[in-house]
Amino acid sequence: MHRAPRSLIPLSISHSCSHSMVSSSSFASRRPFWTRHTEYAQSMAPRTSVDEFKELVSSGNRILALCGAGLSAASGLPTFRGAGGLWRNHEATSLATPDAFEADPSLVWLFYAWRRHMALKAQPNRGHYALAELAKKKDNFLCLTQNVDGLSPRAGHPESKLRLLHGSILDNKCFNGCGYVDRNNLSDPVCPALAPAAEDYPPDQTLPLLDPFVPIPPINVADLPHCPSCRTGLLRPGVVWFGEPLDSLMIMEVENWIMRGPIDIMLVVGTAATVYPAAGYTRKAQRRGAVVAVVNPDPDSAAGLSQNDFFFQGDAAQVLPQLFEGVIGKLDDEN
Repeated sequence: MHRAPRSLIPLSISHSCSHSMVSSSSFASRRPFWTRHTEYAQSMAPRTSVDEFKELVSSGNRILALCGAGLSAASGLPTFRGAGGLWRNHEATSLATPDAFEADPSLVWLFYAWRRHMALKAQPNRGHYALAELAKKKDNFLCLTQNVDGLSPRAGHPESKLRLLHGSILDNKCFNGCGYVDRNNLSDPVCPALAPAAEDYPPDQTLPLLDPFVPIPPINVADLPHCPSCRTGLLRPGVVWFGEPLDSLMIMEVENWIMRGPIDIMLVVGTAATVYPAAGYTRKAQRRGAVVAVVNPDPDSAAGLSQNDFFFQGDAAQVLPQLFEGVIGKLDDEN
């Protein structure tokens, strides 16, 4: 039984209870994950030649990409944690747990309904389109994204060459675990009771829902989305929450792809690769012979790369179309 909504005290997330958290010492370091358990190479700078990388992409066969929030930055999406890491004076990460949903499903649904609204308002950028086109041209390309915003699928990225590691905010699934999943639900709001999260205001005005001094509109749990299959549970956002495992079948598929043969290129786009298991994929690709190419506006993201690797400092939306141009051609102006 779900209790009636009440004020949610921010929940702490211990490292031991979350599959996607790493040690605090790892967060303290800005070095990429794959350098933290190996000798930290600083002596030789990575390559930065776009032309050299174009040749590598053109000749490369098996290419693995790992993408993070930086890929969607040019689409204007706010970061998960928001300003100061707070959403209405709640730590955003404290709302992303099964316990939070159990305690106050109305508050958690409002948070995710707002994020859904922002994701649906956003449009895929040229970085998404470039990756989608590369996937269409390269038979042995696989993209792993940590983003839940749905922008990669909307850019036309082939489903067979895309793995949503943390799920999708556009999916809804049964909280009771009956197995029901409503995929790619584009309704905004997802139900009438969540309409306050789907309002638009002028840029100079604050959405009342985001103002911690404006009371949250009361929402009866009975008015939230319910599972049409088991008829006993609430629907919840189809994302992986802290403390939950990633889809085991998907992880097995990724591992099998990695072990299938040598890997030519490991692309790391818009992520510091600080969460597991995504953080380990770069090291696994390196062991399969991959040249690592990092695309990130943060210069610290180049730390640990060797002289055989590549680093491109900049926005993925601007950099990726240049890097793939030899394979995908020039993107249309509207993309």
